[in-house]
Amino acid sequence: MKGKNWEELFFFNKLRVNNLIVSFMANDKKGELRNKDYLQELERLELELVKLQEWIKKEKLKVVVIFEGRDAAGKGGVIKRITECLNPRICKVVALGVPTEREKTQWYFQRYVPHLPAAGEMVIFDRSWYNRAGVERVMGFCNDEEYDEFMRTCPEFERMLIRSGILLIKYWFSVSDEVQEKRFQDRIDDPTKRWKLSPMDIASIDKWVEYSKAKDNMLRYTDTKQSPWYVVNGDKKKQARLNCINHLLSVIPYGEVEYEKLTLPVRKEDVGYIRPPLSDQTFVPELF
Repeated sequence: MKGKNWEELFFFNKLRVNNLIVSFMANDKKGELRNKDYLQELERLELELVKLQEWIKKEKLKVVVIFEGRDAAGKGGVIKRITECLNPRICKVVALGVPTEREKTQWYFQRYVPHLPAAGEMVIFDRSWYNRAGVERVMGFCNDEEYDEFMRTCPEFERMLIRSGILLIKYWFSVSDEVQEKRFQDRIDDPTKRWKLSPMDIASIDKWVEYSKAKDNMLRYTDTKQSPWYVVNGDKKKQARLNCINHLLSVIPYGEVEYEKLTLPVRKEDVGYIRPPLSDQTFVPELF
């Protein structure tokens, strides 16, 4: 890292990624990545995410990443790949459920504020305060006055977060209606994925245009210079994951954190210790 400025680093990283994309696209005429190439690049990105995590901890950064978008657009898959190699005490995922009766009477942003990061933390919102601009608007869970108030105050709320030192990054995952319908059907057919499909998801099929209008209006009000929306094409899951993670790494400048070399101590033997017999313990049956 020494001897190069950030512009050079980002330039070389972008050049390397572009070369990878050209190589990937040559693998399949349909533009799908070969699993081998996908896993190789994902492994590299996961190592970079670990570096980012250590940098956030060292520099006491406060990072918020918002994931919004169409149902079945791939948000959950990206979040899983980002977090699976990270420390859950540093990188936390927040996925709030339906607000309680008490929460419905609070200031709208109030239920999200306690989940904002402290120094040295990154919080990923799997859905966020933008529920009001999307599902609540389309499904009639808020009235016009509440919706208009959200649109007026959301940009200022986010400017307050940014002024407080929070790095705010927002992703909107887009997916075509054909791909969404196919993924919904896959969830119906696969018992291990059926839990992902809610009545609200089914309703979104009939309200595709309404959701599109709500998204357009949300971007009109909240896609600001201080807090822009980054749109991810989610039709191809593998590309979407790599593209999103690459972008996340590019918008948070980070460096190497030197690790103290660790060595395992020699295990000491206690000659006076006698282990109880294994027959006194209850073991899980070894079926495999």
